[in-house]
Amino acid sequence: MLGRLLLPVHCMLLLKLTLIPTLLYALSLVARYRGPALAGWLSGLPVVAGPILWLLAHEQGKAFAAVAAMQAIAAIAASEAFNLIYARTAARRHWPLALAAALGGWLLAALLLQQLTPSLLLALGVAALSVGGNYFCLPRPAQLPPDSPSHERLWLRMLAAAVLTLAVSAAAQRLGAAWSGVLAVFPLLGVVMAVSMQQAQGAAAVQMLLRGMLLGRFAFAAFCLTLVLLLPRLDRDISFLLASLLSLLAQSASRRGLRP
Repeated sequence: MLGRLLLPVHCMLLLKLTLIPTLLYALSLVARYRGPALAGWLSGLPVVAGPILWLLAHEQGKAFAAVAAMQAIAAIAASEAFNLIYARTAARRHWPLALAAALGGWLLAALLLQQLTPSLLLALGVAALSVGGNYFCLPRPAQLPPDSPSHERLWLRMLAAAVLTLAVSAAAQRLGAAWSGVLAVFPLLGVVMAVSMQQAQGAAAVQMLLRGMLLGRFAFAAFCLTLVLLLPRLDRDISFLLASLLSLLAQSASRRGLRP
C-alpha cells in the first residue's frame, strides 16, 4: 500500500530531474545548429508548467489547478518583463547584472499580478498586452550571432535546470493557487539559456532567443486556457491530454511567424 502511494511521487521526482535538463540539452543543440530564434520558439511548449500544474491537480484538486492555470496565463506578463529587461540590459552589461535586473523585474511584475482580482478575461488581456508590447519593444538584432564555442558546459546548464525545477515546483505547492500559477511560468529556461547564450554568443543571440519565445507564448496560453475551461467539467487526465494537443496545434500554427 505504501509503495503504491509513493510511486506517483517517485515518478514525478524522476520527471522533474530528467525532463527539463533533457529539454534544455535539446534546445541547446537547436540553438547551435538551427539558431536561437527556433530554440526560443520551442521553449514555449509547457514542458515546465505542465508537470507542475498536473501535480497540483493531483495533490490539491482540479479546482485549485484551474485557478493556478488561469493565473499562469496572466503570469506570462511577468516572464515577458524578465525577457525585456534581460534583452536590453545584456546589450550593455555582463550577464550577472542582466540576470539580477531581469529577476528583479520578474518579481515586481509577479507581486503586481497578485494585487489583481482574478478573472479569465483579465488574465488573457494582461498576457496579450505584454506579448504585443514586447513584439515592438524587444531589440531586433541586425545579424546572426557567431557559432557557439565547442567547450559549452551543457552538463552545468542541465544541473542548474534540475535544481531550479525542484525549487520552483516545491515552492508552488506551498504558496496557494495564485502564486502556484505565477511560479509555474517562472522563466526557468529563460534564466539558464539566456545566461549561457550571452556567455557563448553575445547579446544578439540572447535577443533572438527571447524574440523567438514570443511566438511560443501562444502554445502556452492555449494549454492553460484549455485547462481553465475543461478541468471543472472533465476528468483531470483527459483535460491535460486535450490541453497538450491544443498546445501542439497552436505551436504548429505559430511556426510561420519565425523568420529564417
